[in-house]
Amino acid sequence: MVEIYMEKLQDLLVPKAKRTVELTAKERNNKFIVDGVSKKPVNSYLAIKQWLDFGESQRTIDETAMNKTSSRSHTVFVIELVKISTFQGKKSQTESTINLVDLAGSEKVEDAKTTGDRLKEGTAINSSLSALGNVITALAKNSGGGKGPKVLVPYRDSVLTKILRESLGGNSSTIMCCAIRPGVNYYQSTLDTLKYADRAKQIKNAPTINESAQDKLIRELKEENERLKKELAMGGGGGGAGLDPEALKRLKDAEADMERNRQKLEQMENWEAQLKS
Repeated sequence: MVEIYMEKLQDLLVPKAKRTVELTAKERNNKFIVDGVSKKPVNSYLAIKQWLDFGESQRTIDETAMNKTSSRSHTVFVIELVKISTFQGKKSQTESTINLVDLAGSEKVEDAKTTGDRLKEGTAINSSLSALGNVITALAKNSGGGKGPKVLVPYRDSVLTKILRESLGGNSSTIMCCAIRPGVNYYQSTLDTLKYADRAKQIKNAPTINESAQDKLIRELKEENERLKKELAMGGGGGGAGLDPEALKRLKDAEADMERNRQKLEQMENWEAQLKS
């Protein structure tokens, strides 16, 4: 569970006083991965809600003229579902990810009467919402049934759009729920919100089920590690000395990928034991 505050990622499953790792969103295999984020094993709705409530207690909120407990950040709560089935002595594994996103509302200075840090926070919120709107517009245009040329989807314009890439234009189904405020004074903001949601509704994805055997996943990770070891060996085994910048970057990427694979294998072996304890 992370929040995006002033274009920086914060781990909400870690108390503020104990946060020592700076989270970053890095692109790997056409996906943006949040490096350094904590994950917790759960096996029930109650366990999920306990962590959700804890994360909510760590969110950045403050008072404005419009709201005494105004969200000063966007929040993303990720649930990774793993189902392991056995058929004729063989195990198969189905994985799915649910991203629950709470977007902070856009702010107008004259309504919120923000100054100082609150004004800076509102500006960052509005900027990321604008970037998200541009992504939604591009995805909607590319979903127009093949009419006209495809446009570049600007995922890299904000941290929010980076980590929502798979939720919007990937192998996903997306639902947007909009909160609007009653009253004639909020007519324009209500209209803007509904237009925003209407653009999102025009995005057409074709999600498919991702299912693979658990043993196959482990084997592929091990094979990938062997391939990465060979790449590292070709680098000379001297920490990259003498390599050109591009080759050195590939070497460092290979080392990072291999470490992630090792951690994933270790995680798969440990989580079942944690759930039983």
